[in-house]
Amino acid sequence: MDRILPYLVTGFIKLLRVTCRVRAINDSRDALRAAGQPYIYAGLHAQQIAMVVHAEPGSGALVSRSKDGDLIARTLEKTGAVPIRGSGGESRKGGAAALRALVNHVAGGRPACLAVDGPKGPRGVIHPGVAMLSQKTGAPVLVMALVPTHRIVLSKTWDRTQIPLPFCRIDGAFGDPIYPRDGESIREYAQRIQDELLRMERQYDPKEAAITQAASSQFETPPSAQTKAAA
Repeated sequence: MDRILPYLVTGFIKLLRVTCRVRAINDSRDALRAAGQPYIYAGLHAQQIAMVVHAEPGSGALVSRSKDGDLIARTLEKTGAVPIRGSGGESRKGGAAALRALVNHVAGGRPACLAVDGPKGPRGVIHPGVAMLSQKTGAPVLVMALVPTHRIVLSKTWDRTQIPLPFCRIDGAFGDPIYPRDGESIREYAQRIQDELLRMERQYDPKEAAITQAASSQFETPPSAQTKAAA
């Protein structure tokens, strides 16, 4: 089954790509490409399936080194993405090596796509990797809210994983590009990204945001106080 599952998941992703219409809102990617500027997608872990459907070929994606990560990595490879293994911000799990690989990927002019509160949450609390990657490359962060018109929500999972259904429309809303600022700490930059990510979920997916707000509020601390060691 472990050998068959990646093919089943890949087939489902390809089905979504063929049958789902993606509507981009406030999309600045054409202007960034014209300026020769790579960028970094940042979205919620709950929306990662829609992110894979939406992401352009060649996008680098951070994938954990867990058994589930093996499945995700094989699926990404078959759909044109570039899996980069590690756990964001945790050098003992390959985070430092993964960050270096992501820096090289983005510096080479290709986008990266990160589920910034994964792989284990808390939901909506982002890890420092996206801020570090942006600071090291100068690439702006494009915060995304991806909302399928028809979906299944796995309410028992920590992130309330969302599965778009075939033949639906996926509204992909982009925030304005967020750039690093001179003298800004990783924690401060991560907080700006987190604030925009949660604001966009409230704006474009208010029902889901309201459901998760109470559960996640107990975790609302400055993003990754663990960045202290990384900074």
